[in-house]
Amino acid sequence: MRILPELEPRTGDPGHWRFTTVLVALALTIIAGCIMFSLLGHAPLKALHVFFIKPVSSFNGLAELGVKATPLVLCAIGLALCFRANVWNIGAEGQLTLGALAASWFAITWYESESLMLLPVMIVAGVVGGMFWAGIPALLKTRFNANEILTSLMLVYVAQLLLAYLVHGPWKDPDGFSFPESRLFPDASAVPRILPGTRLHAGALFALASVAAAWLMLGKSLPGYRIRVTGSAPSAARYAGFSANAVVWLVLLISGGLAGLAGMLEVAGPIGQLVPTISPGYGFSAIIVAFLGRLHPVGILFAGLALALSFIGGELLQIEMGLPLAVTLVFQGMLLFFLLGSDVLLNYRLVWRKGATPAGSAHD
Repeated sequence: MRILPELEPRTGDPGHWRFTTVLVALALTIIAGCIMFSLLGHAPLKALHVFFIKPVSSFNGLAELGVKATPLVLCAIGLALCFRANVWNIGAEGQLTLGALAASWFAITWYESESLMLLPVMIVAGVVGGMFWAGIPALLKTRFNANEILTSLMLVYVAQLLLAYLVHGPWKDPDGFSFPESRLFPDASAVPRILPGTRLHAGALFALASVAAAWLMLGKSLPGYRIRVTGSAPSAARYAGFSANAVVWLVLLISGGLAGLAGMLEVAGPIGQLVPTISPGYGFSAIIVAFLGRLHPVGILFAGLALALSFIGGELLQIEMGLPLAVTLVFQGMLLFFLLGSDVLLNYRLVWRKGATPAGSAHD
């Protein structure tokens, strides 16, 4: 007989411990980061200061934190609604890209326009573009029972290839010396700045509004109740007459619309034109934001700020210490790893049980 480890489900509701594991995961990530910096030949405390403290040590740094957090929060709010409904949308990055493309078409077509209606039209186009791209996996899931993880993820690469084709071809600036980028967008399409002297724009207000709307929807509305019941108790949802397909469409369209809005705000805000790389991976990082925020809108707001700090800190590490920009993704990956590991130990406990000895290895 051998003693084998097994995971046994814990009884009872973990309650506030779910938020405690977030702190544990953050602490373990910092410890692992110190080890990583040491192995790379850099002073851990200095690297941590550059990564976590220096980006928010100035007013402009705090404003930049809001710029980076805006697309993360918008995408993560939509993903949280999907995950709460047990719909696994992994394609926010592609939906962000399509929203940016849809909005950019108006800015490029009317690049000489000074109409005040251009910006509202671009906002609507960005939302519709993201919804359209999210509607494809919704249709495939509800009509053909296709796995939304695969379809939404594959559509990310389709969207990125479409972006590359447009900026290298039809939408390339004819006066741009053959650089793969579109014309500069007109002033009428620019998202207004809300803090003079910084890049913080009105898109941050959209992110705050999405947090408030999601909180009200999940806690105070019938659609939010249907989302929660469908995700946590599918049998009860069917008994109550809730349509699972309707919930799939609802959450995917909302998620796609928010991601498309994030893409529109990026090209009409900090970037100001269409370029080959719109996002450094906001759509994928938003998955970490959603789980780090415990799928709660307020938690997502703070988690979005934390992940935004990792993007800015990674850029400073590259500039000041010569570390690769991939350090940002390493930190985000470690954070997700430790968070999921903490969740496993929160919901299960490790027990040792006697198991049969494999044939041929028993002692005679």
